[in-house]
Amino acid sequence: MSQIKSVSLRESPVARWTALGIVSFTMLCGYFIADAMSPLKPLLESQLLWSSIDYSLFTSAYGWFNVFLLMLIFGGIILDKMGVRFTGLASTAVMVIGAAIKYFAISPFFPDDAGTILGIKAQVMIAALGYATFAVGVEIAGITVSRVIVKWFKGKEMALAMGLQMATARLGTLLAVAIPLPVAKHFNDVSVPILFGVLLLCIGLIAYIVYVQMDKKLEASEANDEKEEEEPFKVSEVFTIIKNKGFWLIAILCVLFYSAVFPWIKFATDMVINKYQVNPDLAGLIPSVLPLGTLFLTPLFGNIYDRKGKGASIMILGALLLIFVHAIFSIPFLNNWVLAIGVTIVLGIALSLVPSAMWPSVPKIIPERQLGTAYALIFWIQNWGLMGVPLLIGLVLNSANPTVYKAKEMVKSGVIETYEQFQPSLGLNKIEFEKAVDKTTTALINEVLLKSDYEGVQDTVGFAAFKNEWIHKNITALPLEKLNSLQDKNQKLRAVENTCLEIGYSEIVKNKIALRYDYTRPSLVFMIFGVLALLFAFLLKKEDKAKNYGLELPNIQKE
Repeated sequence: MSQIKSVSLRESPVARWTALGIVSFTMLCGYFIADAMSPLKPLLESQLLWSSIDYSLFTSAYGWFNVFLLMLIFGGIILDKMGVRFTGLASTAVMVIGAAIKYFAISPFFPDDAGTILGIKAQVMIAALGYATFAVGVEIAGITVSRVIVKWFKGKEMALAMGLQMATARLGTLLAVAIPLPVAKHFNDVSVPILFGVLLLCIGLIAYIVYVQMDKKLEASEANDEKEEEEPFKVSEVFTIIKNKGFWLIAILCVLFYSAVFPWIKFATDMVINKYQVNPDLAGLIPSVLPLGTLFLTPLFGNIYDRKGKGASIMILGALLLIFVHAIFSIPFLNNWVLAIGVTIVLGIALSLVPSAMWPSVPKIIPERQLGTAYALIFWIQNWGLMGVPLLIGLVLNSANPTVYKAKEMVKSGVIETYEQFQPSLGLNKIEFEKAVDKTTTALINEVLLKSDYEGVQDTVGFAAFKNEWIHKNITALPLEKLNSLQDKNQKLRAVENTCLEIGYSEIVKNKIALRYDYTRPSLVFMIFGVLALLFAFLLKKEDKAKNYGLELPNIQKE
């Protein structure tokens, strides 16, 4: 009796695309929480009194554990040793824990008098530690999903599958850029979008549990297949990988390219408000155009790579577009919001081109048994950029705008003292008082950014005199007798808020208080990363010709 050869589950298009959809959804949840704080920078400054340095420190925490504790490299080794089921579940659980810590730090439950940790605001440090923990999970989940795709799609539509996975992840980025700011303003609570992200991640964890069952069925379907004996991965092979010149070229290209994109997203909403004077409720929609474009273009370019090849050439084109985009962003007088949308679309094309060719090229350079560790090493190198570049941009932004943080702090102080003067009539409890101050401060700063175009004076001299004069005019314009004559608390609150806004706007403009960030220098820094990425893309193409990796050849193998 002849043995009937089993058919692998990966041969079923429905099964492999379903597996892709499930793990892609988990990554969508992760990418949402990764960028959910990006559009909240203005509210973090006006409500929680974070500075640009505080925000940059928090953002840089993404790479703390991955880089300095080598968690990504350990994760890659665990992936090669333990497989996608264990590693995927563990990394997704770590994401949930880290996101929960981040939520607690910026939520109303965090104590106001927490002080500092190592000279850093305790709130900022705890949020950063939560973000660093989350980053370990999301990065290891990323390399795990890459390995999942290779497992199901090798010799088939691998670049298309990776493109669709990246497109789904970018949908998470789109939601993270577009939704949090209006949601936070609606609830007058900067932590609400993060809470939503934590709940979404819990659903993502459940989704990966479902995938684990599919993965078991895949292995069962291949149990009787005759396979070539493949030498198991050895830890010593890490040194084999790092001796590979092609690996270093693609890894450095990765860190340079992503350093000019993902850190930009962290500051994009704030840039749109400050440079293009877009209403904060709508400002996140312009950066969200970037991931929106990648939803369709990344799979398209991946499909082209699968069928036509030209992977190295695609990466060169993407780097050229990156340089063009940040050059336009760096020109001060090009400040029309329509232009901003157009340039962001071009950036989305660049973000579709490079990853659609870069990630499917790695299996052409590195043997499959080493892929988990190779992807981990690339992500580890990438995390140096994701950690260092936001901090660099924050320092550059702060040096170019030295008094903006102090000015915003002074504006909030003036609002607080005004409300304290009217508190006997208002009778607000602590929570009501804080929410009223946050709402008024945010509204006043936004009004100045949207309606004025003066060049702020980068000098703190006269701040105290300005604030005292402003508070005096507030009290004069709204005597307690007039306030007491109003019928209810809401009427009184509106009266105080309107007084603060009307007089505050007039005094701020008259004194040219610097509340607007100038993003010219940060844009030039991003452009330099684009130039360097272009250089390494050309070097990678040259190495491909010398070593015959096949980066310019199609991925789909014709039988």
